[in-house]
Amino acid sequence: MRLPRIITVTLAGAAVLLPVAACSSDEPAPGKAPQAATAAPSEEPTKEPPGHPFTGQPYDELKPVLAVKIENTAAGKPQLGLKSADIVYIEQVEAGLTRLMAIFSSKLPPKVGPVRSARISDLHIAPMFGKPAFSYSGAQTKMLPLIAEASLFDVGDTRSPGAYFRQPGRVAPYNLFGRPKQMLANAPKASKAKDIGFTFGEAPAEGGVERKSYTVKWPAARFTFSWSEQKKQWMIFQDGKKDMAAEGGQLSAPTIVVQYTKTERSQFHDKNDSYTPLVHTTGKGKAIVLRDGKAFKANWERESEKGGTTFTTESGEPMNFAPGQVWVALASRKPVIP
Repeated sequence: MRLPRIITVTLAGAAVLLPVAACSSDEPAPGKAPQAATAAPSEEPTKEPPGHPFTGQPYDELKPVLAVKIENTAAGKPQLGLKSADIVYIEQVEAGLTRLMAIFSSKLPPKVGPVRSARISDLHIAPMFGKPAFSYSGAQTKMLPLIAEASLFDVGDTRSPGAYFRQPGRVAPYNLFGRPKQMLANAPKASKAKDIGFTFGEAPAEGGVERKSYTVKWPAARFTFSWSEQKKQWMIFQDGKKDMAAEGGQLSAPTIVVQYTKTERSQFHDKNDSYTPLVHTTGKGKAIVLRDGKAFKANWERESEKGGTTFTTESGEPMNFAPGQVWVALASRKPVIP
């Protein structure tokens, strides 16, 4: 009597020994029911890590959000820490100048600054991130109650003095810098990064116009974003000069969003009676999205202050950003693409 051969079949990673009758016929042996064919094992598809909601890049975990108000005039340059930001907002302030609000979450720089005073527009942007930690240095007295009521955790220099220091070689008030790790330690319940409406991925197949540069103007400030094919980044210039980082190199980003908003006078003004602009970041409007050496016309919408800001193409499809840091220039003039 011939003994059955033993073969090994791998099923879902386990080795199984099965007897095989020594006959060449496909017919079942007498008294035996036909056996169903064994499906070939299949491999589980490899899943790419989901993109970070602020940058579209891979991440291990979502971390707390820190917003820092940063000086943006020649007296405060070069700024420190901006290269580590996920998002950088350019906001108009008094006298037609601009100031930055940098959003950190996926990574923190050891130091950041110069840290400057808060503005009313900040309090309307912050709720989009839930209840982030907010770093700033002072504010007008009548604005302090509004900060206390805002959707944020106050980690300003008066609330978290140990997180700040004066940088040697800088002149006050442009010498106040902070340590983000300590700031967040003082806001243990700060909201973690979440969906804020941004989408990342391939650029739209249609609608983009080749651009080597794009300039955005405010009454007393001018930004130019110039595409570098070699670096695949928009190199940032302010008032005709390279915008350099204190860490070294020129500031740049793969995506620049020029978000055209309604800007009007607020109830606040500085000591020279120059009014503080209120930038409206809720509602609807037009935008220009710069990525991959092209300019795309887009629409933006933010239904409420707690909601995110979505960007869509003129045909209504999601306006994807290139993965990486995003700069959002909150401008008041209408977009122009020749």
